[in-house]
Amino acid sequence: MMKIEEIMALAPVIPVLIIDDAENAVPLARALVAGGLRALEVTLRTPAGLECIRRIAGEVEDAVVGAGTAINHDDLRACAEAGAKFIVSPGLIDGEEAGGPVARLPAVATGTELIAGIAQGFRRFKLFPADVAGGVKAIKAFESPFQQVKFCPTGGVSPANAPDYLALSNVACVGGSWVAPVDLVRAKDWAAITARAAEAAALKPRHAGDTPGA
Repeated sequence: MMKIEEIMALAPVIPVLIIDDAENAVPLARALVAGGLRALEVTLRTPAGLECIRRIAGEVEDAVVGAGTAINHDDLRACAEAGAKFIVSPGLIDGEEAGGPVARLPAVATGTELIAGIAQGFRRFKLFPADVAGGVKAIKAFESPFQQVKFCPTGGVSPANAPDYLALSNVACVGGSWVAPVDLVRAKDWAAITARAAEAAALKPRHAGDTPGA
C-alpha cells in the first residue's frame, strides 16, 4: 500500500477525471502517464466511474489510480474493491479512521473540520472547494496552527494560479480538471491531453515578484 504522502509527491498535479464512457479510461490514463502524471483521481460522478477505476488498475501498470467523490462507507468499500490505490472525498466521512487498507485524502474547508480530521488520524487533506474556502490566503493562515498538515487544494485551481498554491510550504500538490477536460476526453484527443499533462507535470512554484502567466 502506498501512503498518501507518497502519492501526493508523484507530481505537482493530480488530475481530476470525469469519464462517462469506460472505453476511454485506459487510453486516457495512458495519455496522462505519458505526460508525467501518474496519480489519477477518477471521480464517481458518472455511472462509469468504478468500471474506469477497474480498467485502469488492471491495464495501466504505471498509473496510480484513485477514486474521487466518495461520500460514505459504501463508496469506500466499492472503490477499494475496484482497485483504487487512494480515495478522495469532498468532506470528512463520519467514523472514518486513517490507516485503512487504501490511502485516504479527505477534504476540509474550515479549522473545525481540520481539528476533526486530525482527531481521526489524518495529516493530509484536500482543501475543497479551494477558491470558495479562501484559496492561498486560507492555506497560509492554516500553516501556523496546523503545522503537521499538508494540503492538496482542489476547486478553482488552474494553470494560472497553481504555482501560487505550490509555492506554499504546506501544499504538497494541487488537483484540477483542466488537464483532461470532458470535451477532450469525449473527442479522444489523447495527444492534447498528454501535452496538457506534460505542462502540468512541469509546473513550478511562483516566487515573489513573478508575474502570473509570464
